[in-house]
Amino acid sequence: MEYQTILEHIYQEIQPLAKEGKQADYIPALAKVNPDQFGLCLRLMKGKVYELGAADVRFSIQSISKVFSLAMTLSLKGEALWDRVGVEPSGSAFNSLVQLEYEHGKPRNPFINAGAIVTSDILLSHYGREQAETVFLEFVRALCGNNDICYNPEVAESEQSTGYLNASIAYLLKYHHNIENDIHDVLHLYFMMCSVEMNCRELSQAFLAFARSNAPFNHGGIELTMSQVKRINAIMQTCGFYDEAGEFSFKVGLPGKSGVGGGIVALYPSRYAITVWSPRLNEKGNSILGMKALELFTTETSESIF
Repeated sequence: MEYQTILEHIYQEIQPLAKEGKQADYIPALAKVNPDQFGLCLRLMKGKVYELGAADVRFSIQSISKVFSLAMTLSLKGEALWDRVGVEPSGSAFNSLVQLEYEHGKPRNPFINAGAIVTSDILLSHYGREQAETVFLEFVRALCGNNDICYNPEVAESEQSTGYLNASIAYLLKYHHNIENDIHDVLHLYFMMCSVEMNCRELSQAFLAFARSNAPFNHGGIELTMSQVKRINAIMQTCGFYDEAGEFSFKVGLPGKSGVGGGIVALYPSRYAITVWSPRLNEKGNSILGMKALELFTTETSESIF
């Protein structure tokens, strides 16, 4: 298949949408990002790589990091993880307090903010305050084979200084006995994980590990069974795009995860991982060009899981 030709055609097709939406300016550090950038990287399981635009420009991965924290906590806790976090789509905003209160402090899934704050707490309990950030970064570096990947303290501090709603979520979780550690420490780890910067090449490489559905998962000391990897894919399929997960499943048909930094990663098990980055977001917090590009990609290639 002529993937490069297909990608270039898709890029032309999405241009009418190029000025729609805006970057996540409610996070001051992200408001500074040039919104008119676009990058794409497709990595096939067999090794070939196809790129377009700013595929080598690093950006804040934000909620894409929640896949990594889920993998780590599932490795640590196994089935006991689901006692503290559910696996259902939220159907509400990713930072909803109402749903969390209604469901007595058990987050609907690991990808909404409440769920990721709980997984941050689990990592903090296991590794301790000094080691949790280090181990998380080592895991991400191992996934993509690049030791240059780092946190961006400016982004983390920017989120911490304006993260009142996330603090409210954390206190509500604490009230319902679903946070064990000091709230400031939990939120610090959460914001640091969201501040990790990667590019499309690196994210596609990292997510190939989750696309390998027929091989054991062992990266940076984090081990998962094939069944656990499939479950992570299932949660990405149903919960990876906030309250637009159904739309993504319907139009794209791949497991994936988005972040308000404008990145989207998706995968076809045993075939490929693809990352798109464009900072302009729709009202649900997902990249407008990224969503459309992936819809066109699976349509033109006929390569979705359905």
